[in-house]
Amino acid sequence: MMQQGKRKITTEVIVMILAGMLVMAGIIFFAEVPEPEEDILEQIDTEKINLPEADIRFGVVVDSLQHYEGVIKRNQNAADILSGFDVDYAVIDKLAKKSAPSFNFRKIKQNNTFHIFYKEDSLKKHVHYFVYETDNRNYITYDITNPEDIDLFRGEKPMEKRIRWSEGTINSSLWLTLKENGDDPLLALDLSEIYAWTIDFFDIKKKDQFLVKYEEIYVEGQRVGLGKIHTALMIHKDKRFYAFYFNGATTDDYYDEEGASLRRTFLKAPLRFSRISSGFSNRRYHPVLKIYRPHHGIDYAAATGTPVVSIGDGEVVKTGYQRNGGGRYLKIKHNSMYTSSCMHLSGYAKGMHTGKQVKQGDVIGYVGSTGLSTGPHLDFRVYKFGSAVNPLRIKSPPANPVDSSMMEQYLEYIEPLKKELDERVSNPGQPAE
Repeated sequence: MMQQGKRKITTEVIVMILAGMLVMAGIIFFAEVPEPEEDILEQIDTEKINLPEADIRFGVVVDSLQHYEGVIKRNQNAADILSGFDVDYAVIDKLAKKSAPSFNFRKIKQNNTFHIFYKEDSLKKHVHYFVYETDNRNYITYDITNPEDIDLFRGEKPMEKRIRWSEGTINSSLWLTLKENGDDPLLALDLSEIYAWTIDFFDIKKKDQFLVKYEEIYVEGQRVGLGKIHTALMIHKDKRFYAFYFNGATTDDYYDEEGASLRRTFLKAPLRFSRISSGFSNRRYHPVLKIYRPHHGIDYAAATGTPVVSIGDGEVVKTGYQRNGGGRYLKIKHNSMYTSSCMHLSGYAKGMHTGKQVKQGDVIGYVGSTGLSTGPHLDFRVYKFGSAVNPLRIKSPPANPVDSSMMEQYLEYIEPLKKELDERVSNPGQPAE
């Protein structure tokens, strides 16, 4: 009896224990399950976390790398620079070969900037990137992190365009007036190209006026040059010459207030910013021969080596040398009506020969003093149907105007621009936008 009682109590205890375990399991199973870890992370205020920004320069991440910036010295080449940073000549040779299709790695320019990004240990420097700045804006990055797999790419720094105005009254020359105003005198070259077909810049008069709205280009806060001219107004001999840049249906160009192109069949002159030393004449005293004889051309006094350009499209039909005359000369046939000739050249442009096709504005030769000449100048002549004509009196027909399908849009576009020019020229000194 005693044993049966003990066995019964033991069984009851076991049952109670099992029941308790089941209850505890139920409590655990039906208890509230916490949110997944990712949901908890979403509650973190990410704005309060200060994550370091990646240091990206010249298109690559340079975190933890040391940086050296230098300027190319005279007679210094890339091999000199890289070998100084423990780069093997075999790797340098690979760089040169990899670069060859687009850039001569061995001919980097004096005064250009370069950068080396590297790590250094107790034994040597380990170059990761070599950057060569080809100019103020463009660069080439060489990735030599893995010398067995060298790579390179071209890039450009972000460019900022700032709008500026320049205006003034010419006292001596457009170039000097711009310089006196504190503006970039190279703006005169851009204006001379826009107005090359409508204004003879050798004939700029005192009291002529100019007004131009243009872009200046900045890279990393530094001014690096001029951008596009948007609008311009030249008042020459009391006549207004407008120029509006317009991107039409087929081309972009400069047009006047009526939509006519400012380009012409011929340039007004074959070189820039010189002076006329002798005009077209049927009786001129020759300074070498000491006699009077016709001079059927225009003499432009300019320094030896000054580029001479073709006044229009055409074909070089003759080159030669006249020891007792025009010296080294060149003739271009522009069409069935006109031919032009340049004499006393010091040399021809590269590749210039009989049969060569040239475009308007192409450099064809350089000012010199060959032949019968007392000093460097260009004797420029134009022939119409074989007879000499005064180059300054040629009236060239205009190039294509704004396309008729866009003329209405063009006139609406320039209306406020023209008004702005007229108001500013009437009230000079207005602040830039």
